[in-house]
Amino acid sequence: MDHADLTGLLQDWPYEPGRVNARRITGCDGRPKLQVRIDLGVLQMEMEGRPDGDRPNGFESLLAYQRDRCDRYAKHSGGSEGFVLTSEECRTLREEAVQYYHRYVGLMAISDFTGVVRDTTRNLAVLDLCRSHAAVESDRTVMEQFRPSVIMMRARGEAERALAQGNNRAALSAIDQGLVEIRTVLDTVGRGATWEQADEVQLLRGMREALVPKLPASQRVELQERLQAAIDAENYELAAVLRDELRLLK
Repeated sequence: MDHADLTGLLQDWPYEPGRVNARRITGCDGRPKLQVRIDLGVLQMEMEGRPDGDRPNGFESLLAYQRDRCDRYAKHSGGSEGFVLTSEECRTLREEAVQYYHRYVGLMAISDFTGVVRDTTRNLAVLDLCRSHAAVESDRTVMEQFRPSVIMMRARGEAERALAQGNNRAALSAIDQGLVEIRTVLDTVGRGATWEQADEVQLLRGMREALVPKLPASQRVELQERLQAAIDAENYELAAVLRDELRLLK
């Protein structure tokens, strides 16, 4: 069997440093695929299911398999507290999460925002599962450093999708929620003081600062009502975000 030389493909689609160069194609099987050009070649991924097309243990992904195991354990035992993931199981979940990371970065580049929201939400579920059930402490915490970045990408995907639909209000709410979630994560690990300087926060705040001046002045009343509701609920992180928005409107 002859092996295909990719030289022609790579020459026709040159790598561009500093840019995520992605495209959607139709595969030989008739299904859509995502291709991402990297310095050493091309990544090709399925648009649905696991990016490499594998179905571990007959499930869509290892995450789906482990969640099914956890659900069956909880049903049999009356709760999931005793369900445990070994270090090997956590390692394979992390490796699978990297596949989804590559895909959602590519999906963002081709403006498939629904796919970005789907895959980032899925990776956050991996972090939650390992944090709750890993047998070894290092497996419970090793991926937590990436949680703010995944939250940011999900918020960005939700906001961009809303903007594409002409719903500026929903876009703003998605950004606000992302900022609050990142603040909560950093507070939990004792890094709340670094919130203002976090790259993820800077990116979302940049989106918000570009969006707020486009809102009609009538929405100032709604923002003031949301601010008062946040204060009444003692949700001071959200209240701080809404105060910034009101200042931008003024």
